[in-house]
This record gives sequence, structure tokens and C-alpha cells, in this order.
Amino acid sequence: MEILIFLVLLIVLVILNVKIVPQANAFVIERLGGYQATWDVGLHIKIPFIDVIKSKVSLKEQVVDFPPQPVITKDNVTMQIDTVVFFQITEPKSFTYGVDRPISAIENLTATTLRNIIGELELDETLTSRELINTKMRSILDEATDPWGIKVNRVEVKNITPPEEIQDAMEKQMKAERERRESILRAEGKKRAAILVAEGQKESVILEAEAYKESAVRRAEGESEAILKVQKAKAKGIEMIRLAKPNKEVLSIQSMEAFIKAADGKATKIIIPSEIQGIAGLASSLTEIMKKDEDYESYHEEVKEEEETNKENN
Repeated sequence: MEILIFLVLLIVLVILNVKIVPQANAFVIERLGGYQATWDVGLHIKIPFIDVIKSKVSLKEQVVDFPPQPVITKDNVTMQIDTVVFFQITEPKSFTYGVDRPISAIENLTATTLRNIIGELELDETLTSRELINTKMRSILDEATDPWGIKVNRVEVKNITPPEEIQDAMEKQMKAERERRESILRAEGKKRAAILVAEGQKESVILEAEAYKESAVRRAEGESEAILKVQKAKAKGIEMIRLAKPNKEVLSIQSMEAFIKAADGKATKIIIPSEIQGIAGLASSLTEIMKKDEDYESYHEEVKEEEETNKENN
């Protein structure tokens, strides 16, 4: 019975001293009050009543959001700034034995570093230099926490809260700046619209000029074609006259007809060529002859009618 109890106690003791270190963790082991080892991930067995787990350290990146800290700028403006620190434990032994309450130590170190940096900047620089502040703080904090087994990966200035009167002035300034930008945008829009209208008018004038040019070209081509057709018709008429081989009298009569048409115009003076004067005389002679022939025919018809009347009477 005693042996059984001893075996049960031994099993319980072994079970209690078998430890498994999970991923991204480390155990700091002390033996008889002094540092013995740092256990990494895996199965470990400690000696009962001699080995003690001093601390269980998380190796994951951790985030600490510190409350707002009052700081004074170079131009004596007091403002509230809160920060966020991203850090990671790289040396569990140094973290365990390097500093008491390391998170509180980081907070105090962050506040001190922030005051020193902001004290060298004026208000405007503070509001516009967040990236510079972040970089400086990360560098200073990383160097200061290195003996503690802590690596500061990133520091972010979360909020910068200036005094209320400065906030009101900043809001007014921002409002004026927005109005100025809107005015510039409206002016740019009007300018762009005017440019588009001018370009449209220019295009319209160009198109109108092109249309007028095209119309003039087409009219000129039409007139040229008409003149060409008239000249071709005249040439054809002359060719037909040439082929007909007209005598002198026919040409003279045609010249007379052309002269009559010319005389039918609005000219007050007409110079008659000698050839046409001869034609005029010839025309007058022909007219007299035709008139005599008509009188002869009329006389002959009267004589014939009288003879027929006498025959009827007899």
C-alpha cells in the first residue's frame, strides 16, 4: 500500500514538473534562486523543488496605447499628445531581470522623450511633422530599451490636441483656405469654359471658311464647265458651218442677223462695218424686188378674176 501511494505521488510529481512551452513564448527558469536557462518552444522537465519558472514571456509584438501627455512647444504652447508604441521582447532573460515593471518604464521613457522632441519644435512644426516625431521617438526608445531585451519597432503619434483657442483659430484658417481653394477652382472652371467657348468659335469660323471656300471652288468649277460647254458648242457650230461650205451671200446674211441682234441692245451708237453696209443695200434691193413680185402677182390675180366675171356674164 505504501509503495502504491509512493508511485502515485511520483507520477503526480512528474506530471506537475513536465512543461510544454507554446509557440511564440519563452520560460525563464531559476535554480536555487539563480538564473538557470531560458526554455524555448517544446517539452521540458524541471527538477522539483529546485527549478522554478521565474517568468513566462510572450515573444509576439505587443501594442501599448499610452494616455495623453501634456507637452510644451518651443513657442510656449501647451498641448496634449498621446502615443502608441509597438514593441517586441527579444531577450527574455534581460526582460525578466533588466528592469522592474518594464511597461511602466516604457511609458515614462516615452513621455520624457516626447517632451524633449516637442520642446525643440514650434506649434506649426509640431502639427506638420508627425513623421519626424515618430522616427525620432522610435530611434531613442529602441536604443534606451535595448538593455531590457525590448525592441521598439514603431512609435505613432495618435492625437495632437492644441488649446481650445488655437483650435478655433485653426478652424477659421482652414475654412478660409477651403474658400480660397473653392474660389480658385471656380476661376479655373470659368477659365476652362471660356477657353472651350473660344475654341468652339474658332472651329466654327474655320468650318465656315472651309464651307465658303468649298462653295467658291464649286461655283468656279461650274462656271468653268459652263464656259467650256459654250465654247465647245460654238466650236461645233463653226465646224458644222465649215463642213457645210457656205457661200459668201450666206455668210453675209448671217453677219447681218448678228448685227441686227447687236443693234437691238441698249447702245446709242453703232458703227456699221463696210461689209455690213453692202449687205444692207443688198437687203434693200431684195426687198424692192420682192415687193414688185407681190404687186405683179396681185395684178395678175385681178385680171384673172375679171376674165372669169366676163365669162359668167356671157
